[in-house]
Amino acid sequence: MKSESLVEAPRGPARRRAGSPARSRASAGDYLELTKPRITALVVVTAAAGFYLGSAGTFDFVGFAHAMIGVAMVAAGTSAMNQVLERDVDALMQRTKNRPLPAGRVGLLPAAVFSGTLAAAGIAYLAVMTNALTGALALATFVSYDFMYTPLKRVHSLSTVVGAIPGALPALGGWTAATGSLGAGGWALFAILFVWQLPHFLTLAWILRDDYESAGIRTLSVGDQDGFQTRHQTLIYTLALLPVSLLPTVIGITGPIYFGVTLSLGLIFLWKAVGFVRTPDATGARRVFKYSVLYLPLLLLTLSLDKL
Repeated sequence: MKSESLVEAPRGPARRRAGSPARSRASAGDYLELTKPRITALVVVTAAAGFYLGSAGTFDFVGFAHAMIGVAMVAAGTSAMNQVLERDVDALMQRTKNRPLPAGRVGLLPAAVFSGTLAAAGIAYLAVMTNALTGALALATFVSYDFMYTPLKRVHSLSTVVGAIPGALPALGGWTAATGSLGAGGWALFAILFVWQLPHFLTLAWILRDDYESAGIRTLSVGDQDGFQTRHQTLIYTLALLPVSLLPTVIGITGPIYFGVTLSLGLIFLWKAVGFVRTPDATGARRVFKYSVLYLPLLLLTLSLDKL
């Protein structure tokens, strides 16, 4: 669900319908926009945390560079393919109608070739330059995000949970790139990313519920008139994040500093979620969403600094 993690502001009036031929030759900036650079950067950061967490002894800078290049390629291709598949939906929403495809700046076929080639090249690169397991996880990320989560968004609100799987896999992929195998540390980081995405996205979906409803996206917030379900599920997932976030210390890969800092971060997160339950409006949701954006990098930074 990474494509939903950061709100994108419209850049100007949409010029053509989704999927229509581009009026003029697409620029490099249009193709870069297809890759959602901010989302791609976030994916690379989580993968980097997984690689560092799994590293033992002398840090393998060459292996790290190969892993990050491959992860960035797959993340960029996955985001671009998402825009190919959702071009009609993007054309209906205010925040996305000026993306390159619905605005007609990039043609459908070039965008599809670009996204598919980039993702395939990244998967192959990871399989060859790191290991086959990491390549397989990258393939699973691409397939589950674009061909499971993306179409499910139009059918059922469970898409939020499904989308959290490809959103968390890059962290596990970073671990396998460093270790060559699955391990408790990689799964702990996967669990943290998986649970974190749920309150993060639920609050974003509440803020943007009118936009999602107009485009036929079946988030939990659509039809949840008083926000009861959205608010209480946000609280439940935030509460679940507390013990899950402490797993790295429980399994012995971080020390007491990580435990104390992360516990404090989690309690603040929970306090903001309780505030959202009490204040069922966009203001309460926005407080939780903004804090969730701050929470994750602080947790990853603490994890890296307190690694045993």
